[in-house]
Amino acid sequence: MKRPNGACAVFLDRDGVINEVIFRNGKPASPRSMDEFRLVDGIRAELDRLRAAGLRLFVVTNQPDVARGLLAPDILDAMTERILAELPVERVLVCPHDNADGCPCRKPQPGMLLEVARCEGVLLTQSYLIGDSWKDIEAARNARCRGILLRREYNRQVRCSLSVDTLQEAVDLILRGES
Repeated sequence: MKRPNGACAVFLDRDGVINEVIFRNGKPASPRSMDEFRLVDGIRAELDRLRAAGLRLFVVTNQPDVARGLLAPDILDAMTERILAELPVERVLVCPHDNADGCPCRKPQPGMLLEVARCEGVLLTQSYLIGDSWKDIEAARNARCRGILLRREYNRQVRCSLSVDTLQEAVDLILRGES
């Protein structure tokens, strides 16, 4: 696929893609402390491959534990700062709202992706979103970009035309220009 220079992006969900999920009561959850916040092994190398191909990288994440009073905003800020310091991403967009808030940026709504398109000149139809939940895949569809599901034990019921087992496979797929 011929990509317009600088106009294509890869959006990455945070928990389960950038960092490891935490399991609470047998369910995947977001880390709530810096001790729980562990970047996925090999994430830097895979993101470097995407950047070397000229793709722009953005993290888009729902963090409702802030609205629920379970995650302190300063801890969330520290996690975001670590991502920006250690990984080649341009921005980390966070929706701190809960479901009942009706926020247009909360995935599966496409608000965070639309903001990047508007502010950064990204062509969503030429871009990808890599995630591990149905909300990520629906946000991609709602924004008209390509969703790639990282298959996990906890998301077997999610259906997506592009699904892979590892981030490396997702990057390979993107670099081959598959859709």
